[in-house]
Amino acid sequence: MWRLNAVRHKAGRKGSDLEEFKFKRRAHEKELRRARKDNQLVSKRLLLNDDEEEDGTMDTLANSSQQPSREAHQLALRKALRSPSAHLILIKQPNSIAILVTNLCGPNPQCRLEAARCLHELSHSPHSEVDSLRLRQATPYLITFLSGQSPKFTELCLYTLGNMCPDSENVGDMLLAQGIIPALNSCIQIHRTNLAVVEAVGFTLSQLISANYATGRIIPAVLGSGLIPHLLSVLTPDPQFGLGPVIECAWCLHYLACSNVDNGALVAQGTLLHCTSLLVTLGGAVAKGSIEEGMELLIWPLLRCVGNLLLSGPLGALQPQLNDSRLLAALCAFPQAFLQTHPALARESVWVLNNLTDSSVFCSALFYLNLVPALIQLLPFSHGINIMVLRVLGNIAHQGREYCLHLAQAGLLPALCATLKMADPEVVTFSLEVLGQLMASDPQLAEEFVRQSGLPVLEAIQYSNQETIRLRATHLLEHHLPPHCTVRTLPSRRPGVCTWVYIYTECRKH
Repeated sequence: MWRLNAVRHKAGRKGSDLEEFKFKRRAHEKELRRARKDNQLVSKRLLLNDDEEEDGTMDTLANSSQQPSREAHQLALRKALRSPSAHLILIKQPNSIAILVTNLCGPNPQCRLEAARCLHELSHSPHSEVDSLRLRQATPYLITFLSGQSPKFTELCLYTLGNMCPDSENVGDMLLAQGIIPALNSCIQIHRTNLAVVEAVGFTLSQLISANYATGRIIPAVLGSGLIPHLLSVLTPDPQFGLGPVIECAWCLHYLACSNVDNGALVAQGTLLHCTSLLVTLGGAVAKGSIEEGMELLIWPLLRCVGNLLLSGPLGALQPQLNDSRLLAALCAFPQAFLQTHPALARESVWVLNNLTDSSVFCSALFYLNLVPALIQLLPFSHGINIMVLRVLGNIAHQGREYCLHLAQAGLLPALCATLKMADPEVVTFSLEVLGQLMASDPQLAEEFVRQSGLPVLEAIQYSNQETIRLRATHLLEHHLPPHCTVRTLPSRRPGVCTWVYIYTECRKH
């Protein structure tokens, strides 16, 4: 399980320390979200106070019982728990968790805060013995405190609960029964202007709904809770605070969409509209070269959310929420900007285009905005990018003859000559498929392919060790050969086998 060492916020610091904490926080968030993006792993976070020491010692734990007051005892214990080895010692003490819970509910505010910090340290423990079931005595109180008025204390409770969510299905069911979802709904409304708390709500909710067991009861409960409009309202980056809250809420929307529990409800509440609008804004910034640090971590969940929602129903029914053609421009701008640094992000962008080009409206818009040449320029790149581009081009060619002619005018035929020579069998297969659609749509495109010196490439493909590729190439040669080309048979390169090989003279128009 991927764990993050600390989370810090932009608010609450002064002077030169602020920039240092901002830098550390961004680095930690980037590490966390990259883990979630690449592997979709749950991730625990440790919330550090800006004014506290980050190191704890075993001596502090041993001497904590000698402190003159309960408050001082809790402070010493919390500092000792900075050492993960102290976690095992604590849980072996009789009634240790019960004492923490008692202090958590006590009348002393500072003592309550320190007890909550101790529980937070334990929720972040690397030891499997310190699991969430051992801390279950505290969860009802942590959930209740989410409706409190102290943002700092609420944030601490949220991250503690978020760390506990993914441990097991039993923990998830327990938190669900204790009312965590309505508590999160209430919390995000109470603290809607405090972006640190909003970010913590997004983290906790994403931890809860990203677990494998969430599709059974948890996600339906979230969809029916009224949380979605509040998540959508956060999709406006704050230049002062940063992208953290928006990224967390975007991941929540992604996890809900990829669960496919009720994507119609997400669309009906405006999720597709809000996500595409934000993508348009980000695409405009990227096109101008204004790429904020960590922006790709926001683009990832938005793309995945939109791509999954496009599959939730007929594309025509979704077009009212897709009426901004600048979305296509944004989807083409992201690959150009992140091709070298984040090639997988380029593939995700083209995947969304693939889901859009089932509609002739969007295919036409790609030509109208002159975006097809930019897609063709992506064909030399691997990492699955060229395969996804070929899928998009195949969708466009499927729309009919006029679309095929426009693709040829955009320079697709010489590009296909290059992809047919690639070593990746999947790239060659998709290239043959697109080429077949072009040649079948108009004989002039077959002649143009001949003039581009493409037919020797097809002849060479007939010797491929992939039977499917050989058959496709032979089919194109036999059924789409220009009528004024001569043909003769030559012996195969393999002994004992005779293969039809086509020798073409120069094609002239009638």
